[in-house]
Amino acid sequence: MTPPTRTIAAFDFDGTITRHDTMLPFLGHALGWAPTAGALAALPVDVARSGPRGRSRDAAKATLFRRLLAGRPLAPLQEAAESFADRLVARGLRADTLERIRSHRDSGHELVVVSASPALWVAPVADRLGFGATLATLLEVDGDGNLTGEMVGRNCRGSEKVRRLREWMGDTTPVVLAYGDSAGDREMLAFAGDGGLLLHREVRRRRG
Repeated sequence: MTPPTRTIAAFDFDGTITRHDTMLPFLGHALGWAPTAGALAALPVDVARSGPRGRSRDAAKATLFRRLLAGRPLAPLQEAAESFADRLVARGLRADTLERIRSHRDSGHELVVVSASPALWVAPVADRLGFGATLATLLEVDGDGNLTGEMVGRNCRGSEKVRRLREWMGDTTPVVLAYGDSAGDREMLAFAGDGGLLLHREVRRRRG
């Protein structure tokens, strides 16, 4: 008997599952808006202009994390991430995407979030929505349980999304469905097939 085909539904997070970007809202929620605004104001002009979605977004994110997170204990931020996730699930998610997620889950498909936002706050949302895995940017933690302000590896955006997804899938040839809303998702959408389709456009390819 031929085994059933493995089907994976990969979702971007910010703007695809959520209504808006979540990085600044989370930092404001966890650390307060005054420190967050102060760290933004202190960014170099070329980095600040790029913002979270500009051409230098990786540099902006790295600089902001160093300024705001270095030396902070992880545990309180994990608690803040749980309450932030509750708030997002209650009123910050896209209804059309939630319907797609339910449909995939009911069909027995494997659900995975692939996000440039840190797993710190993406994973609690994904858990609440029934996702089996979260592939996201990782924050470095030292031996004392404090954040260093650095990322572990690369920002999970663009080609890094594909690399993480391939690694997670292992030596299998599933059907891959992918959803995204920005240029940072193009490689993942292309990996799934018929690349370049953004904003809740489903793309499908049987790999292998």
